[in-house]
Amino acid sequence: MDSTVSEINRLRDEQLYPKLVQLVGGMETMWETMRVQHEGQFRIVAILRDNLDLSQSPKETSEHHHERTIQLLAIVQDWHMQFCKLIDHQKEYLKALNNWLRLNLVPIESSLREKVSSPPRVENPPIQRLILAWQDKLEKLPDEIARSAINNFAHVIDTIMQHQLDEIKLKEKCEESRKELAKKQRQFEDWYHKYMQRRTPEELDPTSTEDNPINDAVAERQAVVFAVKKGLEEEEEAYRRLCIQVREKSLVSLKTRLPELFRAMTGIAFACSKMYGELRAISFSGNPNHST
Repeated sequence: MDSTVSEINRLRDEQLYPKLVQLVGGMETMWETMRVQHEGQFRIVAILRDNLDLSQSPKETSEHHHERTIQLLAIVQDWHMQFCKLIDHQKEYLKALNNWLRLNLVPIESSLREKVSSPPRVENPPIQRLILAWQDKLEKLPDEIARSAINNFAHVIDTIMQHQLDEIKLKEKCEESRKELAKKQRQFEDWYHKYMQRRTPEELDPTSTEDNPINDAVAERQAVVFAVKKGLEEEEEAYRRLCIQVREKSLVSLKTRLPELFRAMTGIAFACSKMYGELRAISFSGNPNHST
């Protein structure tokens, strides 16, 4: 029994603990690298925020542009999901480790008499200090700011995508109206040519003072063409206004949200890098309160 407990403790202290220390060091390096990258991204978007001009953007949303927006939305949504998993899974992992450790630190006694007559001998190995500190710091990590920033940016992209879709639909409606106008114009011209060929010279006399049914028929059919033309002009004007609105709304949203996003990501990367630096110091120190 004692040999089994000793072997468990040896594996815990000589195999598991060094791997956890190595993991802490790797996480510190990873988050520090991410901090540097996010700081660079924040500087870039800050420059873009101050220099982006609406006149430099495309006048309308192309299908290619809309497809890239849809792809960006999917990427940002996946980014949010993976970031949440990264933090949540760390907490779950540390919770499982701590539960296992609590069981492992109470050795199985060799006899019922020893168990009853004396309290269990509880160890205080280095791995315990590290795990308890790790759990505590993870719970205090300000990750909600970053979660919200990524999620908010996903909502911004989704809104831009919907605006683009409205613009594309109105463009398609304009194209259908142009086809309808061309059709009505052809129909009128065909009718007018055939209709005039069947008229007598007296009916075609423009000096006649009597009511002329030809003029009435022509005017009636022309009114149909004019109505379609008028509708198309209104749709085209609405489309031009919508194109400008989509550009303005998209630009304002990106100017506001992109700096917020990378400021939040820089903040969480700095907090995580600092946290793992402190944990690394704890792992190399006999003092559980020691940090750098």
